[in-house]
Amino acid sequence: MSVEFLKKVRSSVVLTSLLAGALTVSACQEQPEPEAGMEGVNTEESVPMSAEPAEPNDVVVDTEDASLNEVEGDTTASVNSGVMQMSYLCTPELKIEATYKEDTNQVVVATDMGTVTLNQTNEGSNPEAFEVATAIDGGQGFTQWRVGHEDRKTGVMRTAGADESNVNTFECNEVS
Repeated sequence: MSVEFLKKVRSSVVLTSLLAGALTVSACQEQPEPEAGMEGVNTEESVPMSAEPAEPNDVVVDTEDASLNEVEGDTTASVNSGVMQMSYLCTPELKIEATYKEDTNQVVVATDMGTVTLNQTNEGSNPEAFEVATAIDGGQGFTQWRVGHEDRKTGVMRTAGADESNVNTFECNEVS
């Protein structure tokens, strides 16, 4: 046997011994045991809640099918004859869901950018002008909504953030 061969074998034996020692030490480490408890017992999980209040469930009763006297004693029904919902597609690309509240002269505009409630600023019906002093995302800025025609087939939305000189304008048409 040559000396060189013995040196190579010795370094291999040393590396193998170190590796085996490391594996042995890690195998001897104390592992945490699973929690002792009853298996199969249902536990209640906590679910995070939204900071926003829940939206009320509006039940709309068609006044042609039921008279006010018929639903007067019903605690789960309410008559919302002054509410109208419409959908719009706009350019540049934006989808708007508008809920007109005739009795309060408001419109709730929902988009993928956010939802705002706008107040009517004029008494006209062509165009109807709605405005709020917040951006569509609820931040600083403004949002304006104008609908033309008495049947609200077209509209224009103008919105801006904190930099009110940078106004985004959307031209919208009702989706049938």
